[in-house]
Amino acid sequence: ISPTTGTPPTETSTGSSLTQPITIAGGGKNYMNISFDGLFALAYSSAPDLYNIEVGDHDPQQRGFNARNIELALDGAVDPYFEGFANIVFKLDNDNETEVEVEEAFMQTTSLPFNLQLKGGQFFAAFGRLNPVHPHAWDFADAPLVSGLFLGPDGLRGVGAQISWTLPLPWYSQLIFAGQNGRGGTGFSFRNPGDNGIFFDRETTDREVRGLQDFVWIPRWENSVDLSPTQVVLAGVSGAFGSNETGANSRTQICGGDFFYKWKSAHAEGGFPFVKWQTEAMYRRFEAGRGVDQTFPVAETFHDWGMYSQVLWGFKKGWVAGVRGDYVHMQDSHFTDDLDRQSRSRVSANLTWYPTEFSKLRLQYNHDFLESNFFLSDRQVDSVFLQFEFILGAHGAHKF
Repeated sequence: ISPTTGTPPTETSTGSSLTQPITIAGGGKNYMNISFDGLFALAYSSAPDLYNIEVGDHDPQQRGFNARNIELALDGAVDPYFEGFANIVFKLDNDNETEVEVEEAFMQTTSLPFNLQLKGGQFFAAFGRLNPVHPHAWDFADAPLVSGLFLGPDGLRGVGAQISWTLPLPWYSQLIFAGQNGRGGTGFSFRNPGDNGIFFDRETTDREVRGLQDFVWIPRWENSVDLSPTQVVLAGVSGAFGSNETGANSRTQICGGDFFYKWKSAHAEGGFPFVKWQTEAMYRRFEAGRGVDQTFPVAETFHDWGMYSQVLWGFKKGWVAGVRGDYVHMQDSHFTDDLDRQSRSRVSANLTWYPTEFSKLRLQYNHDFLESNFFLSDRQVDSVFLQFEFILGAHGAHKF
């Protein structure tokens, strides 16, 4: 029972329970939950510039202490028809300067007929399993290679609208379709002008929207089946289609498939023991244009693909061990030499301790393999992270 509202704990949009919320009520009906999540890491790497190795903007970026995800979260009922969510993230860069981003801020319907739901605002695209998940809820201290290199360091998110339909089937099945602006770093493979107006060694156009073809369109179909009272399987397919900034008519298509399996003991205590297996694969077709001046380099089309697979074992209450393998294949350019287009692989292992549902300590080791390395003579990089987190307020607790 909530100590502030006298009502049973509710469920968030991701299914996590709310414990001891900080609630601001109004009119006896509206409410707003407020929470704070601090995620920090102590890092060491054989690479002096860790930010050249890590592909996610919330990953550890330097040797020493990192504060890349300090999150203020708000959610609540707008009225009988809508609910609202907002996540404001503060990050400290390597010079200890504060950066602020509106990670998500959206409203969605609560009572449409025919199992329909509408969403509008700034939100993570429902592409795959990991992209919509906030960094503090990841199973590892950093993003998989394919996620950062295809969907971008901040994930695929933006201002837009989404409709979803839960199909009337004996198992859970949902169709999702969204459209977003797809501009800037959060539209990484799409209308992204790149650093200093350069992306994949091409001068970008950085144009305004000309029509529907310049938006990013994101369909997804996901299904879940209970194999038994202790086993569940989820599978989904996703796509993201839109224009990119390397040419007047250049296009990008990303397709993905994901799989998730979980076993939990029939005698589980607090969710333990359990085994989780998650895999995602993506293919990207990127039409690299001739740049803003249409002279050089020559237009070409890149066919890139990548995947990661991870297994988590909750072997004792509060203790989880994990391993992950990553691989990304980048097609070589015939005309440019862009280090951002090198193939890469990584193996990771970690051990996480959850003293409670609202704190965690995680030790992780990464071994990276690079085709080329412009700051090390060795193409292999070893990194170690000690991550720690605390949660205050109504944020969804860690769920096992």
